[in-house]
Amino acid sequence: MKYSGIGGQAVIEGIMMRNGSKYAVAVRKPDGNIAMDVKETHSWSERHPWMKWPFIRGTFSFIESMITGIKTLMFSASFYETEDGEKETPESGKEAAEDTEGASGEEGISKGVLAGTLLFSLAFAIGLFSLLPVLLASILRKWTDSGFVIALAEGVLRILIFVGYIWAVSMMKDIKRTFMYHGSEHKCINCIEHGLELNVENVRKSSKQHKRCGTSFMLIVMIISVFVFMFIRVDNVLLRMLTRVLLIPVVAGLSFEFLRFAGTHDGPVINALSRPGLWLQNLTTREPEDDMIEVAITAVEAVFDWREFQEKNRGELDRPCDGCPDLTP
Repeated sequence: MKYSGIGGQAVIEGIMMRNGSKYAVAVRKPDGNIAMDVKETHSWSERHPWMKWPFIRGTFSFIESMITGIKTLMFSASFYETEDGEKETPESGKEAAEDTEGASGEEGISKGVLAGTLLFSLAFAIGLFSLLPVLLASILRKWTDSGFVIALAEGVLRILIFVGYIWAVSMMKDIKRTFMYHGSEHKCINCIEHGLELNVENVRKSSKQHKRCGTSFMLIVMIISVFVFMFIRVDNVLLRMLTRVLLIPVVAGLSFEFLRFAGTHDGPVINALSRPGLWLQNLTTREPEDDMIEVAITAVEAVFDWREFQEKNRGELDRPCDGCPDLTP
């Protein structure tokens, strides 16, 4: 398998695929046509090279990904609900992109709305996955003074809360469809990186799991935080909560480097360490329908020349006879 450098995310009834500074959002509109929005985006690290430093770049990459994700979600949502709650059916993808530019385009989106959404998302995640486990684990002080036991309990609770949250949202009808698009994103990337022609048939038989997935990143963050916080013990609950927040960039940086390495390397150790994240993707990815795969292929081809990629790397691409088999245990 050869690393292609492309990645993406699922949006409402669609897919965003990114390759370098270019990304495309393809959305299946209510009338059945596919709307497309292609944009150029420039990383902060282009102006500030120090943001590319190892163990630092992960934090900035995560924030940039969240910003792009919010923009693309707004674009996709614009096709499905107006202020009155009615369904929209724009006549063409180009017209739709122009009509929604003021509301969700990169140039027209309100910075206040974007900042507010980003801050709320971060605050919610920090509160649920960082602060709540600290509060729950502190109850154990009634029975033990062991900092090791409390730190371990905090880490286990953090992982359980995260997995439980993923499981709960995966039961929602709309989220199930989003996870099907998520599966089509992974399948397209796996199809390309395993040297198969990018078409519906080959994508369908490719794996819906991928080591570079954001789901794996979040789980790695949870696991690494267990070990980091075992060595940083603070008795006061409020100070312990503060240290958890302040050390988020450190944990995110370590997790990013691991995921980056795992996504570009294969081997028994790396594959074994990556497996928990792949298992969790069984919740966040589902087998897509053919029309969803078509949307994903459209997004990929708008930003990535997969034929050129495969031609250049023909000797490093493997072609398993059954496509890309799932890594489900």
